[in-house]
Amino acid sequence: MVSALKSCATHLDVSQGQQVHCFVLKSGSDSNIFVQNSLINMYVKCGFMSDARNVFDSCSKLDTASYNIMIGGYARSGRLDDSRWLFKVMPDRGCVSYTTMIIGLVQNDCWMEAIEVFKNMRIMGVAPNEVTLVNVISACSPLGGIWDCRMLHGLVTKLQLEGLVLISTNLLHMYCICSSLGDARRLFDEMPERNIVSWNVMLNGYSKAGLVDFAREVFETIPNKDVVSWGTMINGYCQIEWLSEAMVMYRALLQSDLRPNEIMIVDLVSACSKATAIGEGLQFHCVAVKVGFEYSGFIQATVIHFYASCGRIKDSCLQFEVGIKDHVASSNALIAGFIRNGMIDDAREMFNEMPERDVFAWSSMIAGYAQSEQPNLALELFHEMVASGVQPNEITMVSVFSAISSLGTLKEGRWAHEYVHNNSIPLTDNLSAAIIDMYAKCGSINTAVEFFYQIREKAGNVSPWNAVICGLAVHGHANLSLNVFSDLQKRSMKLNAITFIGVLTACCHAGLVNLGEKYFRSMKSEHNIDPDIKHYGCMVDLLGRAGRLQEAEEMIESMPMKADVVIWGTLLAACRTHANVDVGEKAAENLARLEPSHGASRVLLSNIYADAGRWDDARLVRSNMQSNRMKRLPGFSGVV
Repeated sequence: MVSALKSCATHLDVSQGQQVHCFVLKSGSDSNIFVQNSLINMYVKCGFMSDARNVFDSCSKLDTASYNIMIGGYARSGRLDDSRWLFKVMPDRGCVSYTTMIIGLVQNDCWMEAIEVFKNMRIMGVAPNEVTLVNVISACSPLGGIWDCRMLHGLVTKLQLEGLVLISTNLLHMYCICSSLGDARRLFDEMPERNIVSWNVMLNGYSKAGLVDFAREVFETIPNKDVVSWGTMINGYCQIEWLSEAMVMYRALLQSDLRPNEIMIVDLVSACSKATAIGEGLQFHCVAVKVGFEYSGFIQATVIHFYASCGRIKDSCLQFEVGIKDHVASSNALIAGFIRNGMIDDAREMFNEMPERDVFAWSSMIAGYAQSEQPNLALELFHEMVASGVQPNEITMVSVFSAISSLGTLKEGRWAHEYVHNNSIPLTDNLSAAIIDMYAKCGSINTAVEFFYQIREKAGNVSPWNAVICGLAVHGHANLSLNVFSDLQKRSMKLNAITFIGVLTACCHAGLVNLGEKYFRSMKSEHNIDPDIKHYGCMVDLLGRAGRLQEAEEMIESMPMKADVVIWGTLLAACRTHANVDVGEKAAENLARLEPSHGASRVLLSNIYADAGRWDDARLVRSNMQSNRMKRLPGFSGVV
């Protein structure tokens, strides 16, 4: 009977199992503990938890196995409260009992609780086995605690289980998640046995960290590469936008006995989107059709995004029309495509027609309004989103704070900040930076600085630092801005181009020419950042304010890109301040070439002539302005 019930459980044949159950009752074998547990197990495996519980409750005698079967069954069916209660009341808990409870919690993403059960297991002196440790490592991995990883590694060594490939591979995965690739590689090199999963975990660790050279080294030494190995390597190249290398790897895959999978095609088409590589993207679209992926929702959404990124919005619409209409990701991709191509009204029409809108649809539309200088509509839509019961996420809120920054409405900004706090929306680096920027642009720089110091130690990248450095610089707090930058330099964070916009702006406001020049030179020499036109504009402003107009002009001439209206206008304004007619004339001439109707520059040149006592030249400039009917636009303020 035990064998028959085991067979029914294996084949999920509850009907046959119920017949065996009837025979058990007729034969009086229901008092046998092995038969009872087999019955409970059969019902649990077949998903009939109420029948399993009836058998469990009717047993005159229960053992540890009876409880373990029920605890595992409840956990697999998502009834954790029942699992917890049985685990709490069971008379004896051994390694299997603890492990069963830990597995159930891990399967339901209750990682912290699983770790607490494991700690209690250790306190009670129950020794874990390899299955226990594999699941505890799985519970710790999403939490990303490097010390937890090292302590578990030590415990594995102490229990002499490091030779088990499953445990070592899970530890390896956890080290990679914790970005401790040095520890991961040492463990990998020491593993007495590796399977293809071990190789792929190490490969993926390097790939996700952008260390494609190390990833390639591991890839080349994998004895039997599978499609995951190839896909991981291709994904690594795609992530750092080395499309040509990804293409070479893809062609090499085709020469093997393996074929691309759906994930690989998505990665390659996405890479073509970033590089606007229309030819290559078209080829991969053809590949997706040939191998039968054209009806995959994710492939469809990726292809729609690709065409939109390349400016072929009609092809995006066509792909949407021939594809699965009710696929939300495809609708979202088309909305984002409309927005990317400046078709905000078409995006809104598409949004309004969606039968169901997820958080990504709302977020895309709100971001579209914020980016198209319609902040009022962005906020109006945000309030509609909240009223509809859809919970905004951190991406939504970044766009919301951007819209508030444009309007300068501090009251709205404080409400949105409070909303983030009350709804436990994760404070990502981008969201923290958006909040700091909002307070700074709404005139509350003290609140911006106060919030920055609250989140400073949690910041994972430079974005929040950039926001406060730029905010302080614009508000004239140059010294404090540079102090924050000095603090940033002591940390192991990668600076970017925006960091130096803030730093150079601070140097401008403080008149720190030598320091500004030093930071400007360090961009390329120390941080491998190529200055763009905004950085050159800051330097022209810095030199111009200091009266070093000849050097400012030379810097413009040495720029690797053509100077725009802003740069020549900055130099011309400095010439007016320092009464430099010669450089001012050159700046005005270049401005006139770029924008003949730029009336403000002619006014400045006229004033420079007047200040120098060259009244005839001043009158001539004014006369030309009147004959060309140039107008100087009035200023306005959007802050209320």
